[in-house]
Amino acid sequence: MALILYAFATRVRSSRAIECHCRQDVAYRVITGNLVADHATIARFICRHEGALAELFSDALKLCARAGLVRPGVVSIDGTRIAGKASPEVNYGFEQIAREIVAEVRATDEAEDEEFGEARGDELPEQLRTAEGRREFFRRAREQMRRERDSPEPVAEPEAKATDELPLELEANAIVGRGRQGRDAWLREGKRQLEQHRWENPDPISRSRGERLLLAAQRLDADLDSERRANEAYEHYRATARDRLGRRPGGRANPHRPPEVPAGKVNVTDPDSRPIPIGFGFVQGYNAQAAVNEQQIVLAAEITNTSTDFLQLDPMVTATLSELERAGIEQRPEAVAADAGYWNEQHIDEVVANKHIPVLIAPDKGTRGTPKRWLTSGRASWMRSVLATEHGHERYRKRKQTVEPLFGNTKHNSGFYRFHRRGRIKVRLEWRLLMMSHNLTKIHRHQLATVGA
Repeated sequence: MALILYAFATRVRSSRAIECHCRQDVAYRVITGNLVADHATIARFICRHEGALAELFSDALKLCARAGLVRPGVVSIDGTRIAGKASPEVNYGFEQIAREIVAEVRATDEAEDEEFGEARGDELPEQLRTAEGRREFFRRAREQMRRERDSPEPVAEPEAKATDELPLELEANAIVGRGRQGRDAWLREGKRQLEQHRWENPDPISRSRGERLLLAAQRLDADLDSERRANEAYEHYRATARDRLGRRPGGRANPHRPPEVPAGKVNVTDPDSRPIPIGFGFVQGYNAQAAVNEQQIVLAAEITNTSTDFLQLDPMVTATLSELERAGIEQRPEAVAADAGYWNEQHIDEVVANKHIPVLIAPDKGTRGTPKRWLTSGRASWMRSVLATEHGHERYRKRKQTVEPLFGNTKHNSGFYRFHRRGRIKVRLEWRLLMMSHNLTKIHRHQLATVGA
């Protein structure tokens, strides 16, 4: 464990590079007791204990608190886009994935004439045109690949299990109202619950391309199933809902029919990654989130594959409070500051009303000379007034001194522009190890400064 943390702190993150340093770097040889750890052993250790390694973030935070680096103050939240270990050129649609899977599991080419007859031969098989047929086909294809495989997968790379049907909980009371009316609100809620289910039940990313193709096809099929069920729930709500006077919901709903075959694309190298917009285009990767206090100590480090920060305020505040609680730190943030991308009135209400933490978020981006014309709510006007005061402006500007330098140091100084592992759980571990090494470096420098003084 000490070897891995020291390697991350010294900008060495590859298992082979760590093995090389164990041979020629004195500091590494002191840590290992003059033994050379094999790169495969290092990689298997990280894979086998990825859950425990991720939880060590709270222990490092506890050391920061003992050093006096965790104090009440303004906590700044922000995100940075980092490329994943995947190419955007392999974002495939369902038909392309299905054709490749069919080609792999087909026994002989001579069977094509009997199977397709007079057809072109590139149509989707009939069983892949229904949800039940797709699930059965994926199950049989996975079993056939497992039988044909010469050697089993390593322990660190377990096979992805077939995804069961997600029990969506679409309640009108939680969706309708507060500006979330309409079909789109139900579809967004279904998609949000599906993504939450994937975080709680992550699929391992296999080394086998065939396994990844099956996983990518199942992802697209699950997206379509979630959209169809959310649409059915909305149609049922429109047909049965009544207000207190017994009237049906007003307005006429636009007809919506989900496609028969899943739409959209998914990356077949890392199905968890998404195209993330950056200043000069897109990267295939993740949105890395961090909560940083005034002493530049990272209080929470999480990963999302959502390109925007609109839905990240409440999850990051919740993660910050959970990390502080696990570390045994009783001090709570005096305020939370974030940029305009985090403006979400529902999340602001949740943090202020239920977590009792003031929130400072600019409704408008700093590049805008005038306020947004469509953002005229009372909360936005009140926030503009608060940030216009000297006290509010002084607190809000601290985010430029805390979280922005963290990302600059991580990317420019440490040279971290791309994750080296695949899958949301492994990427989260890599991000937390990186932020943990940042905190430990802060402790080291603080102790040196204290001794020098």
